[in-house]
Amino acid sequence: MNGFFDFYTILFLVLAVVIFLRLRNVLGRRTGNERPPFDPYSAPKTNGAGGSEKVVNLPRRGEDSRVSQPDASGEEWGDIAAPGSALSKGLSEVRRADPSFVPEQFLEGARAAYEMIVSAFAEGDRQTLKDLLSREVYEGFVTAIAERESRGEAMSTNFVGIDKAEITDATMRRRMAHVTVRFVSQLVSVTRDKNDNVVEGDPKHVTEVIDIWTFARDTGSRDPNWKLVATEAAE
Repeated sequence: MNGFFDFYTILFLVLAVVIFLRLRNVLGRRTGNERPPFDPYSAPKTNGAGGSEKVVNLPRRGEDSRVSQPDASGEEWGDIAAPGSALSKGLSEVRRADPSFVPEQFLEGARAAYEMIVSAFAEGDRQTLKDLLSREVYEGFVTAIAERESRGEAMSTNFVGIDKAEITDATMRRRMAHVTVRFVSQLVSVTRDKNDNVVEGDPKHVTEVIDIWTFARDTGSRDPNWKLVATEAAE
């Protein structure tokens, strides 16, 4: 009886080892189609089928920060700011608070945001403005849109191009990074009344517009997006 028991016990053990080795060979093999590990801190990607396309990242975390990398003193920014200037020191403060900050990438996103915001204001697109503006600036824009609509007026803006976008100031206020950009753009802007008569602007005239906008972001937040917090027109 003991011999019978020992024989089958050994047989089952051998079979178990063989099955285990085969499973390990199959399940432990990488095919190249595995999903990457889930990163709870990465921002979700969006596309045309879902998610918001109206959020502009200025700049996005994780992108190459070797462009305009400051030297050991933190005051070397190429054509963006002169060494030792107040702007250079301000950019260095922002970089220390957010190591992923890259001025060139920031300006690229700022140009896109500028055109998107100006167009949304002309079209009365409140949702786009809400995604890109701080609460105070949003309220000001929406008030102007409501007043225009109450008069039965409609505004249209066509961009010819943005001639220049340059950073003029950068500061840290506690955890909030503030970066100011001076935009020089060419556009055709027209406002018409309810009878389609032009009350402001010229549909055949290209106007040069100079705006000074300040964007801000909480460097302690996981949200990489910047929002417009202040606007002014250059004299």
